Amino acid sequence: MAPDDRGRAPSDLAEGRDFAAVLAGPGGDHLVRCGLVSPSLREAAIVAARRHRADAIDCLLGVQPGVATRTDLAATLARGLGLELIGDDAEPPDGGLARFADLAVYGALGMMPWRRDGDAVVWACTAPDAFSLAQAERLTGGPAVLAVTTRPRLTAALVDMFGADLTRVATQGLSLALPEASAGTRGAGRLRPALFACGLAGALLAFAAPLSAALVAVTLITLFYLANLVLRALLVAAGLRGTPGDAPVLADGDLPHYTVLVPLYREPDILPLLADALDRLDYPRALLDVKLLLEADDAETIAAARALGLEDRFDLIAVPPSFPRTKPKACNFALPLARGRLLAIYDAEDRPESDQLRRAAAALVAGPPTLACVQARLNFFNADENWLTRMFALDYALWFDYLLPGLDRLGMAIPLGGTSNHFRIEALRAVFAWDPYNVTEDADLGLRLYRHGYTVSLIDSTTYEEATTRLPVWVRQRTRWLKGYMQTFAVQMRRPATLWRRLGPRAFFGFLAFIAGTFASALLNPLVWAAWGLWLVSGGAWLDPLFPWPVKIAGLCCWLGGNSLFLYLALVAPFRRRWFSLAPWALTITPYWALMSVAGWRALWQWLRQPFLWEKTTHGQSRRVRAALAGRDLPP
Repeated sequence: MAPDDRGRAPSDLAEGRDFAAVLAGPGGDHLVRCGLVSPSLREAAIVAARRHRADAIDCLLGVQPGVATRTDLAATLARGLGLELIGDDAEPPDGGLARFADLAVYGALGMMPWRRDGDAVVWACTAPDAFSLAQAERLTGGPAVLAVTTRPRLTAALVDMFGADLTRVATQGLSLALPEASAGTRGAGRLRPALFACGLAGALLAFAAPLSAALVAVTLITLFYLANLVLRALLVAAGLRGTPGDAPVLADGDLPHYTVLVPLYREPDILPLLADALDRLDYPRALLDVKLLLEADDAETIAAARALGLEDRFDLIAVPPSFPRTKPKACNFALPLARGRLLAIYDAEDRPESDQLRRAAAALVAGPPTLACVQARLNFFNADENWLTRMFALDYALWFDYLLPGLDRLGMAIPLGGTSNHFRIEALRAVFAWDPYNVTEDADLGLRLYRHGYTVSLIDSTTYEEATTRLPVWVRQRTRWLKGYMQTFAVQMRRPATLWRRLGPRAFFGFLAFIAGTFASALLNPLVWAAWGLWLVSGGAWLDPLFPWPVKIAGLCCWLGGNSLFLYLALVAPFRRRWFSLAPWALTITPYWALMSVAGWRALWQWLRQPFLWEKTTHGQSRRVRAALAGRDLPP
């Protein structure tokens, strides 16, 4: 990168460029003469390119999707301009010309050095015009020649050339820059020995003074439940006030470029629905930089994406196999290639409301510079499929419609959901993006943003997902989430005093209750149920020393009050969405809590033995999705 480029946003490097030049000049004339583009379409694309300051070919395909393939447009443009075409069958670029430090510039300008031709350097370019030639000569420091290529070919070349560098940044970027913030560094294991030491001390105390040890344990557990109950009640009370009102709508000409990352793994069948969901997004096509993140050894999904013609509509990023094989690692790999000022994450089965990107962009543009991310609400399009999906929908309704808005209202750190996060990309890069070793990288990132002085808020827009319909799949998914909360707690609590100073008392205790409270409840519930059940069944006389009256009263308040509160919350949770038919199912929530405990103990075992194992959720199993794939119905 030239010295004067350092510190500049890649999108700022195109200042002064006429984005429509390639269509307004001889190249556009030739496209019309060949009948590939109509005069009216050309004119509309020119207007769009200048309004959005976006790639002219992207604008052309945005105005009339499918008018031609990118390959045909590039080949015709090359003939009209008398330039070389660098297509899929071209020789790979000279690895000695491009530099990894300039990767963001190559992506922003849509060009990269390809090979030498005598004294000149040939640059592959998606929009060959006078501006591109001037940039090529500036970056080369000498004579340059332009050739024509397509965006998919350029992206593939950059990934092939810099795959090792991108993998290094994806897997080690956070741990090298902020070792204390990564679950993959040695410090991540500090809490395990501490827990072992505490457990050993507890066992010794229990052996030396069993009655005193048991009384201390019962008292601490009771106080934990009481604190958790009070916090949840406060959060719901705050969450009932809802999220702040929508920011003013942005005109199309004021909308920023938006990168959308969609990680996929072994999901060829879901691709038609994913493409449909992305096509439904109400955002100018020319401003969208959609990247499907595919594993390079997932030949079936890659072949399916190409068979559907998705390579012409989206960037297909083939992520090389490396450890750890996780979703955040894939997102980190693609981040240096992102061209947007804003960035969103979606999962393969997601159905975001069509105006979600506009709402998120409006909130982020109107918000203070410290607003790093907005989180959309999540729920399910197949909530009524069976008992498990109904419980899952109630769980999500409480979480995203009441608890997270409560955190937002009270100014506490918000653990992000795994999808529909919308970031300012400079803030994301400032905190070194996702932790590839944390299996709930979303919650970890939300807390890390807060620790670095950023804030997260919510927007009143919903993404509908597919609730898993099968119990084993649900247990594996919930295991991963709870294990990730354990990882997040371990990482954040490496330096409790520092965490206290950066979060402040209110957010610190909110973190303890919300992160630790979530997995601790799952672990403790069966033990508490068993203890109280034994006390009630046995008449309680021989257990009375463990349950003095203050503990009994507090415990009964937690048991009766807590169960009543959570039952009430489960009953009212669906009302905000007018899902009245789900409310009666809240009466069956106790078995669901028991299942969460199964997942909790499984998560603890994995955290101790396989902390980085990513148990992927299988999508496309619900009746609704199968019907959609058969062409009979589409989720909303």
